[in-house]
Amino acid sequence: MIKIESIILNPFGVNAYIIYDDSKEAVLVDPACYTKAEEDLYSDFIEKLELKPVAVINTHGHIDHIFGNQYIKDKYNIPVYMHSADKFLVQTALAHAQLYGFKIEQPPLPDFYLDDEKSFKFGNSELQLLHIPGHSPGSIALYSEEGSFVVTGDVLFAGSIGRTDLPKGNYHALIHNIKTKLFILPDNTIVFPGHMDDSSIGYEKMHNPYFMD
Repeated sequence: MIKIESIILNPFGVNAYIIYDDSKEAVLVDPACYTKAEEDLYSDFIEKLELKPVAVINTHGHIDHIFGNQYIKDKYNIPVYMHSADKFLVQTALAHAQLYGFKIEQPPLPDFYLDDEKSFKFGNSELQLLHIPGHSPGSIALYSEEGSFVVTGDVLFAGSIGRTDLPKGNYHALIHNIKTKLFILPDNTIVFPGHMDDSSIGYEKMHNPYFMD
């Protein structure tokens, strides 16, 4: 049975998700630890659940979602996955961090890219990979049919959508991709976004102001 937990990390308030099943294998989605205290909190949570991390998957490459990649990669000796269209965001992470007043080490480039992958398998579970450019060109969502949930990163929020005024953002592409790739999921699918509260596909289709047309 697939399960999902979340921890809120760093000054941006990122929802870092840990997805695992009865095998105890776990996928770490946007492990955005910024401080040593957050690193300890995150790893203690994993150890408490007796999980075996097998991969980091970034929903996109913005700095607030990749802060912890190096720490997690080193601690658990696991690869980092991302869509290659966001590679440039990792390469320019230091400059972006400076703009927000953060001092960081250069995050590692992804070990593998998910461009041609339709799903990601771990333990006894499978996550469907949905490429949803707009907030960033390489934004992806992770859908579990078994668990009836989708991790949307900064694509879709409760009552809102991701901003599109950052490098290579595209408002019209984001709206189109949410409608054609997320809103076709069952209405009872729980939406776990990159920030703030969870929602559901059905609720967002009916009440999200960006789709009230």
